[in-house]
Amino acid sequence: MGMMRILDQLLQVQRGHLLAWGPVFLGLGIGVYFAVPVEPGALTYLSVATLVGVSGLSVLHASAIGLLGRALLIALIGFSVAGLRSHWLEAPVLSFRYYGPVEGRLVQIDRSARDLMRLTLDQLRLTDVPGPKTPERVRITLLTDATLPPVGARVATTAHLMPPQGPVEPGGFDFRRYAWFMQLGASGYTRVPVLMVDAPPPEMSLEGLRRDIALGLRQRLPGPSGAIAAAITTGDRSGVSQETLQDLRASNLAHLLAISGLHMGLVAGFVFAVLRFGLCLVPALALRINVKKWAAAVALLAAFGYLALSGGNVATERAFIMVLVMLGAVLIDRRAISLRAVAVAAVLVLLRRPEALLSPGFQMSFAATAALVGVFSGIRDRGYSLGPTWLRPIVGLCLSSLVAGLATAPFGAAHFNTLSHYGLLANLLAVPVMGLIVVPAAVAALMLLPLGAEELALTVMAAGLDWILAVASHVAALPGADRSILQPDPLVLPLIAGGGLFLLIWQGLLRVAGGVPILVAGLLWSQSHRPAALISPEAGLVGVLGPDGRMLSREKAKGFAAKVWLENDGDRSSQKAAHARTPTEPSRPWQASVGSFRMYHLVGKGAAAQVVGCTADEILVSTVDLKIDGPCLVLDPQKMRETGSIRIEADGTLVTAADLAGRRLWTGPQASANARN
Repeated sequence: MGMMRILDQLLQVQRGHLLAWGPVFLGLGIGVYFAVPVEPGALTYLSVATLVGVSGLSVLHASAIGLLGRALLIALIGFSVAGLRSHWLEAPVLSFRYYGPVEGRLVQIDRSARDLMRLTLDQLRLTDVPGPKTPERVRITLLTDATLPPVGARVATTAHLMPPQGPVEPGGFDFRRYAWFMQLGASGYTRVPVLMVDAPPPEMSLEGLRRDIALGLRQRLPGPSGAIAAAITTGDRSGVSQETLQDLRASNLAHLLAISGLHMGLVAGFVFAVLRFGLCLVPALALRINVKKWAAAVALLAAFGYLALSGGNVATERAFIMVLVMLGAVLIDRRAISLRAVAVAAVLVLLRRPEALLSPGFQMSFAATAALVGVFSGIRDRGYSLGPTWLRPIVGLCLSSLVAGLATAPFGAAHFNTLSHYGLLANLLAVPVMGLIVVPAAVAALMLLPLGAEELALTVMAAGLDWILAVASHVAALPGADRSILQPDPLVLPLIAGGGLFLLIWQGLLRVAGGVPILVAGLLWSQSHRPAALISPEAGLVGVLGPDGRMLSREKAKGFAAKVWLENDGDRSSQKAAHARTPTEPSRPWQASVGSFRMYHLVGKGAAAQVVGCTADEILVSTVDLKIDGPCLVLDPQKMRETGSIRIEADGTLVTAADLAGRRLWTGPQASANARN
């Protein structure tokens, strides 16, 4: 009872600040759902329902028991919402490799990591695939340049399709889970032109407006500026090249490309400020109406229009919810910028799309927003000054860039294996231009477009974008502009997030305890190590860690797996350079040492035929099925279809992707396909 009394006293002090913990426990429940190795069944949800009832009774108490009961209840709701959405989005997944005609409606055009155009199709028809087994959507990469039909058109081509693939290394990004929530039942490529079967509907549509605006911007503003203008206005990033994207990433300016909280906030803030100031200039109105609320209402409509025009993707939807909460607070006379507003926005986003918890966009967006609100609220509440009036905007800009950069850096480094050294400098030079020139010019251009008077606004917008691109290019070219980061231990990001949230939300001196898990995370990250050997799905590529970095068994094939492995190693070498690290004779199978074992990669029937026996200290990885005598470990396509990618430690410990992924909704169809192949 003494411990409960102490806990009760600690929690009672936090009253008035407990709302901010809502999304934390909601996210904890969602995280548990995605972390369990087996898909929860009826018995699990029955147990959850029982716990909901028990915790629901405890919330009536005002003591620590009641507060803990509410936390448990919110976590159980998060678990249940994630499970409900996973089942709600269940859609057919292709269970075999398909080659043949593909017909469907074009709904999205974007670019792959290899700078190739990709088409997303729905309303599909596949030869000899019955309707109930036809995927809701497929994504097709174009291997040849071609003129593309407009979005909304019905198109046809001949394509290779396959089920969504698992991670290229155990514990890595699982495309199957991503595809499940996007309802992508297959992905593949085509080498032939894409033909338009039916044109888009002739009537005016929002999708047609987006298409026309994006095309018009690329035509009126040729080059990278037009491509970025289309991206930040309509969400169409198909014109942005990988070279431009790489410069933006190296300079830590890639966030300017995605329509996220920054853009939505700038648009809403610009409309709010202009309208509020304009109405104040009319005394007859300013004395009779609440100018602030009218400006907030119109700004909210503008934000909704931006959401619709941009295509309503996940990041933009998340940004709109944050703006909705903050402007809604203005309308009901509440403080717009506070941790409570951020918490409400996070809860709405997680209830709408619980899978967003795992996305880099959600993590980085809310990390930056929460850190900025926490720091500037602390400065305001404690009466700290940012200097003389004329200096405050500059100090505020520098401080906000520093805080946002520090808050998002661990998440960006963990997800993208890159740390920008001059990100603060680039953001100080580029973000003000985006807020003061590009966004106002874009809003003005859209308003003047129906009158045909948008030329001046577009010219101003292009000048601002040219400046941002120049900053990105010059910063990315600086010596040591960025460096690669080793893939951290899976516990690192949860520890950083938990510690950071405790520092921001908890009231009192005990909040400094939030620094402990952050320090532990840093220690774990510094001690992280990479597997001694990696084997890609279906045994197409092998990578063994050597004294000079990872040695790859092939010079060209399986480029995506090679790229991911090297990035996770913190290695910027090309696949060709990594292959050259292995001193293997061209006439003999590729081989390398893994601890006390000798690993061979046999590519093709010719290489497999050279091996007639093996010993216990050998590992044979083959791209064709092997029948061989000997006590060695054989990893051929038949075995790899059951395991997925494999990692091997120096002591011979073997971990498979199937072991870590477990038996979940998104792994079931692929497992079934593997069993039949």
